[in-house]
Amino acid sequence: MLKKFKGCLLGAAIGDALGMPNESCAPNLKKMKYGYRRAYKNHPNEALAPGQYTDDTQLMILAGTLLADGKFNEERYAESLRELYTRGALRFPDGSVASVCEHSEKEYEPKKGVKSTTAGCLPIAIPFALAFPDMSEACERAVRACNVTHTHPAAHAAVSTVVTLIYHTLHETPDPIGRALGKAQVEDEVLGGKIHKALVLEKEGMDTETALLKIGHDVSVFQTLPIAFFLISRYTHPADLLTVSANTGGNSDTIALICGAYLGAAKGINALPEDLLDGLEDRQRIELLGQRLHSVCMRKMETA
Repeated sequence: MLKKFKGCLLGAAIGDALGMPNESCAPNLKKMKYGYRRAYKNHPNEALAPGQYTDDTQLMILAGTLLADGKFNEERYAESLRELYTRGALRFPDGSVASVCEHSEKEYEPKKGVKSTTAGCLPIAIPFALAFPDMSEACERAVRACNVTHTHPAAHAAVSTVVTLIYHTLHETPDPIGRALGKAQVEDEVLGGKIHKALVLEKEGMDTETALLKIGHDVSVFQTLPIAFFLISRYTHPADLLTVSANTGGNSDTIALICGAYLGAAKGINALPEDLLDGLEDRQRIELLGQRLHSVCMRKMETA
């Protein structure tokens, strides 16, 4: 189980770093290359080196560290997020996250999230899926954290869906993808319908390039999450899943982050390509965080 906890966080960060240079670009499935690379000149991520991750992994680490320290609450998460943003350390942040951080700096206005469906809320679902042995509690706490930046019900449904996917994959429950689909269908009819359609297209054998056009790859949870489900159902070889998801363009960093998290949760750290692990920014820090969240989960299980 420990190898899966480490693999989940590391896989997510690897996917994010691989997708980083393709964020907001057109799909590149015909000319895709394996491995890390730098973003093109004048790209929002041009300052990042190959193997560095984006704001997605930053948020995952932030929430995960607070959980591992036993200090997570929504107020502390919001303050830590705002501090990252204020000092300019948040890398090409999700628009909704940036809006909330800017709004929270205004002294006399109430601090609240925005009614947004952008996928910037999804990365924090991952550490909650790891830290809580009870899935219902994990979903509830993740949604409360999501509400700091995203108040839209579809965003909450998407976070719960990712928690469900990662949780059941980690704990080797039969058909984790089907269970996550079921969660989405219960929480948000539109999101559940789009994920179901993506899985049907994959089962029918539609080629990935055509499916990408039909499903979409933009920053909304209504496209980011369905295409991720298509890809994790289609590609079982680690290098293939990571490479294809990172070259989807659009919201490629978040799409590949979800795929990488699923891969690591399913197969563990040993299944992740060693060269990608070696080239990943903060590899030791992220691996240690996985170990700490595993300890948190085990202590909660013993207490229960």
